[in-house]
Amino acid sequence: MFKSGIHFNISERKILLRVFDVVTILLVLYLVGNTFDFDYFILTTENWAWSVILILYVSIFGTIFELYDLQKSSKIERIAVGIVFTSSITVLFYLLTPFFTPVLPDNRLQILFFYFSILIALFIWRICYVTFIETPRFYKKVLIIGETSNIETIIEAFKGADPNYKIIGFVNSEVNSMETVKFKGIKEYLPSQIREIINQEKISEVVVASYNSENITSEVYYTLIKLLEEGFPINEYTQVYEDMTQRVPVQFVGKDFYKYFPFSRSNQNKLYLFFHRLFDVLIAIVGVIIGIVVLPIILIGNIFGNRGPLFYTQDRIGKNGKIFKIIKFRTMIKNAEKSGAVWAKKGDSRVTTFGRFMRHSRLDEFPQFINILKGEMSLIGPRPERPFFVKELSQMLPFYETRHMVKPGLTGWAQVKTRYGASIDDSLLKLQYDLYYIKHRGFFIDMNILIKTMSTMIFFRGQ
Repeated sequence: MFKSGIHFNISERKILLRVFDVVTILLVLYLVGNTFDFDYFILTTENWAWSVILILYVSIFGTIFELYDLQKSSKIERIAVGIVFTSSITVLFYLLTPFFTPVLPDNRLQILFFYFSILIALFIWRICYVTFIETPRFYKKVLIIGETSNIETIIEAFKGADPNYKIIGFVNSEVNSMETVKFKGIKEYLPSQIREIINQEKISEVVVASYNSENITSEVYYTLIKLLEEGFPINEYTQVYEDMTQRVPVQFVGKDFYKYFPFSRSNQNKLYLFFHRLFDVLIAIVGVIIGIVVLPIILIGNIFGNRGPLFYTQDRIGKNGKIFKIIKFRTMIKNAEKSGAVWAKKGDSRVTTFGRFMRHSRLDEFPQFINILKGEMSLIGPRPERPFFVKELSQMLPFYETRHMVKPGLTGWAQVKTRYGASIDDSLLKLQYDLYYIKHRGFFIDMNILIKTMSTMIFFRGQ
């Protein structure tokens, strides 16, 4: 029998955070209501809907203000601002929807009781989470078995995705390689020590990271089979990589690529595509109206800040490789590419001061709602790239043109998960996220992207 340590997976910790956010808030409100003269939020069988609305607001605004980002949640100082914003906006919306929530109390001090109850409840639970859950006793301990050439990339990817994922050691599975692991903090073990290290370190999972299974020695192979027969978790590294990082590791995919791309059925689901298009049109109409309302301000800012035409168009690659003209508000100086196409980058000197504001707030993207209405783009999908860069990138990155099997989007999984693409390495990272979206496309991930896009706009992370 194997005695692994207690640990929580990524999905379990996210559920834990959400559930106890709600439980702690309701518990503190109950205690405050019964201790003080506080009757604004007293739950009964008749007004149970109040708690549903409160839970809904906490969940939505908690997501927007990144309370469920595991990296940030691991340190209270990184999540404190998000807690304050979530509490404040939740209470504000709760007060502004009296048809679904309690009538405002005569004693307005009760509103402060309500606000501070939610704020203190969130801080209490998050301090408990950091103190007890985000500690080494709950780390998921892993042993990697694979090739020395992959170890550094895999460790870095896993480390960045989950602070509670602890790689204890590495076993070289290659037949003819005597190369040792030259990576700080990772100890190499012999194949004969696999069982010993699993029991000694209370390993929870073995990850097989072999690009070519033919290179695995017979000793390692039979040890893995025996472990599997005894019920010990053994997983393939590309699947673990995808589950943890939420992107497809195209750099590790070989000739058997078809194993890694069982694309989402939603890509061909007529009902999903109908409602997806309907949602696109409705949101695009609202976006065009908002764009018209703010147009005078943008026009004045463009006259003094950009000193060039208000709009500019550019060729982009759409679905099935079809070229279309994307429409944007100008953010760069005139003739920014007179010497030819170049990568845009963070702090680009060609971007004007007003243009930088437009990019950070994403206001420059509003004219693309016209592209959405024309059917050339969708609200959500891989960002459309220019033909020059598509030609260049498709020669360097495997499966790059797979992005074109769906409509490009105004926002997308890559846009909310990573920075602006300004190099081949950045494009590889974005491609991994784009393929993950195409592979898992559906209502849930679409809503997740929309909420995270709101976070991007609120925190001025656009580039």
